[in-house]
Amino acid sequence: MASSNSRLDDLAGLMTGAMGAARAAGDEARTAMQARVRSMIADMDLAERDEVEAIREIAVKALERVEDLEKRIEVLEGKKA
Repeated sequence: MASSNSRLDDLAGLMTGAMGAARAAGDEARTAMQARVRSMIADMDLAERDEVEAIREIAVKALERVEDLEKRIEVLEGKKA
């Protein structure tokens, strides 16, 4: 009976070790994938949020200026007619 228990203990130890190794391999793979994705994003040269917001603000001001100029043109053309 003692030999049966030691075999089960050995098997349980092996399974525990295998699970630990699998978990470590999974963590390592996840870390490697995250590093690769970060590298790909960095290579894409994407605009940051503050840059996009600054460009948006410039575009809104430009559109407001265009609307003002269109109104002035309408007034000037109305005076000619």
